[in-house]
Amino acid sequence: MTQLMVKNGRRYRRATQSEVCESASAYAFKSVVGTVLRSPRASVDFLRAQAGLEYEQFGVIYLDNRHRVIRVAVLFNGTIDGASVHPRQVVKSVLTENAACVILFHNHPSGVAQPSNADEIITRRIKDALALIDVRVLDHVIIAGNDSLSMAERGLV
Repeated sequence: MTQLMVKNGRRYRRATQSEVCESASAYAFKSVVGTVLRSPRASVDFLRAQAGLEYEQFGVIYLDNRHRVIRVAVLFNGTIDGASVHPRQVVKSVLTENAACVILFHNHPSGVAQPSNADEIITRRIKDALALIDVRVLDHVIIAGNDSLSMAERGLV
């Protein structure tokens, strides 16, 4: 049972670990507009806040033609072992942000950063869809606890 606290006549409950991590990553994402991401390692460091979540999230870092961050958005939330990702929604969001290139990202709550077959397939599908509108996928970063993986460094993007 959730313990409620009362302060100044308002009722509050203790936040879960996932809620704290989600709020921290949302705050971090808002404060980075204009940051230049020059390497896969910079992208991984930037996304480290995703590591503590108990469920998968899939998102996009929208970049201009000089690789400066326009915006960061989590587009899909999933379960402990997957998230349904729809390339059409990714393309739509990229057009809305007027991005020249993107970095895809998601977390693995399991703590294992190895890309699954599904990760490789969705990366390829999104890359092909975005190529039709001349937007480049620079990387797909997987964060898993203290471990991380850049699909670009592995030659998978």
